Amino acid sequence: MNTGWMFLNPKPGFSSYLSCLFFHFRPFSSIKPPSFPVNSARGISLLLSTSGREGNVRLGSSIHASILKDPELVLLGNQYSTQDAFVVWNSLLTMYARCGRTQDASQVFDEMPVKDTVTWNSIVSGFLSNGNFKMGFGYFKQMMGSDSLMFDHASVTTILSACDGLDFIMVNKMMHGLVLLSGLEREIAVSNALITSYFRCGCADSGRQVFDEMDMRNVISWTAVISGLAQNEFCEESLDLLVKMQNAAVVPNYLTYLSALLACSGMKALGEARQIHGIVWKLGFQSDLCIESALMDVYSKCGSVQDAWQMFESAGVLDTIAMTVMLVGFAKNGYEEEALQIFVKMVKAGVDIDPDVVSAILGVFGSDTCLALGKQVHSLIIKKGFISNSFVRNGLINMYSKCGELEESVKIFNSIAQRNSVSWNSIIAAYARHGNGYRTLQLYEEMRSYGVDPTDVTFISLLHACSHVGLVNKGMEFFESMQVIYGMTPRMEHYAAVVDLLGRAGLLCEAKSFIEELPVKPDIFIWQALLGACSIHGDAEIGKYAADQWLLTSPDNPVPFVLLANIYSSRGRWKERARTIRKMKETGVAKETGTSWIEIEKEIHCFVVADQMHPRTMIIYSTLLELFRHMRDEGYVPDNRFILYYMDGDETDFSADLPDTSELVGG
Repeated sequence: MNTGWMFLNPKPGFSSYLSCLFFHFRPFSSIKPPSFPVNSARGISLLLSTSGREGNVRLGSSIHASILKDPELVLLGNQYSTQDAFVVWNSLLTMYARCGRTQDASQVFDEMPVKDTVTWNSIVSGFLSNGNFKMGFGYFKQMMGSDSLMFDHASVTTILSACDGLDFIMVNKMMHGLVLLSGLEREIAVSNALITSYFRCGCADSGRQVFDEMDMRNVISWTAVISGLAQNEFCEESLDLLVKMQNAAVVPNYLTYLSALLACSGMKALGEARQIHGIVWKLGFQSDLCIESALMDVYSKCGSVQDAWQMFESAGVLDTIAMTVMLVGFAKNGYEEEALQIFVKMVKAGVDIDPDVVSAILGVFGSDTCLALGKQVHSLIIKKGFISNSFVRNGLINMYSKCGELEESVKIFNSIAQRNSVSWNSIIAAYARHGNGYRTLQLYEEMRSYGVDPTDVTFISLLHACSHVGLVNKGMEFFESMQVIYGMTPRMEHYAAVVDLLGRAGLLCEAKSFIEELPVKPDIFIWQALLGACSIHGDAEIGKYAADQWLLTSPDNPVPFVLLANIYSSRGRWKERARTIRKMKETGVAKETGTSWIEIEKEIHCFVVADQMHPRTMIIYSTLLELFRHMRDEGYVPDNRFILYYMDGDETDFSADLPDTSELVGG
């Protein structure tokens, strides 16, 4: 029998040897000096366990080596020390497994002449925790085939902890069967592990059934179901269960409230989120980093950016997650400038930037964003080695195309060796965004020739491309094929794109009929597309219908009033135009000032109507007047049909507010 791995009763000198070994390696470990002899099983086990927990394989393997150097220390026949031997062997095995040295752990396991249930659990857990599911499940199968051993609740929970994803559904169900056969379902820890694993595998009904059949439940049981329901997008049920938990006199912990906040984010339940915020404040959980990040997330997703910003500013410690949450929240709620400011702060503060953060910030760039800053982000991506990340590359394609640099988008796309559907969607959208409809359709055919199937995002770009070049029949073919051939259910964006396609082609009655036959209730984007088309073609009747429907959805929006008034102006229907303006005033809705901008030498210059705030106002207006004179000399006649400018309720001629530049241009 090979006894080289075992020791039970060390010689007196062994204690001093291990003491020297421990103090020699203290600089590499945070282990505190033991308060008991290091030659005891407890002392050696503690050193090995802490070495594994800290990943200090150097210290652990050195202790192992010290044992191997003196095989005479092992007295296998000592009946009083067998249990101590198991403790040390298992600690040694666990140490190697936690340090990722599964081969060494396996060697320790194979050379142990005697094994208990803890030994088998340790080797199974070691391989599973290191991602080697085949070996981990293989050892568990060997354990099940042993006549002298019986798996326990730790064996089951170890296997269940590895069940995460659809691929593990059958393993989960087989373990559930073993639990029922062995009577372990009465163990709360086992039932809790079953609940968690079922939800991780997407089997929400099975997870809920295990919970409902439990005789005894603790806070972990309730939290597991509340969290599982939220993660599987059963958000309303998750919040309902929180109320039942409180009625059952079970006190939620901070993980319970964290899961409930996830449910609030999923269903954008701002009122419920505020209530939970009040509770965690009262209980003192608000300072927890995860709770703070969750509150920022839910407020951002509910559109309450001000509350999210207050949470961000009051946070004692800001980690990457919190800053990323705020960055994404600002970006999704239209606060692009604030999102960029947070990103710049993160970079300057030395916060670790990961590809997810970069992808999020690339999404905020648009036509009004500084291209120079976008190029700096591109440089940062190259410096950090993120250029190989597919999401980052696709973000760069979108960023450059939105900023007007289509050629740069094409260069990045051409540099991608392995293109997936997201890559193709990004370049197709780039060309569609720039109005190059025919090239968009060519890229779609190229994508299909490479065996890449389109997604619903692809068809949005295709419909927009067909709309801009007037290919109505082709666009309707795409809309039909996405449903019939690819089995996709259109989203509101697809319906709005079809309305725009028909409307731009002058088929306004067909667009109106299409909306009336929709299987879903039209939203603001549908009416915006229809009213925009009516504005192009001057159709006042359908335009009024679209404006009225739009105002029912968004009564405080000035755009429907303005577009409808412009339509009346184009038709010379001044009474209807005046009536629309008067109704707009009575409603208390003010027209938003139009803004234009241009980037010159890395600086964005913004302008509004009759702007006099720019430091070079006089020079700008004198140049404009000079251009107007040249245009007039060439025969240009201004079209006054779409002028809709009023201030403080009075319609005035915008030229009255312009600065006097007659002296500058010679009278």
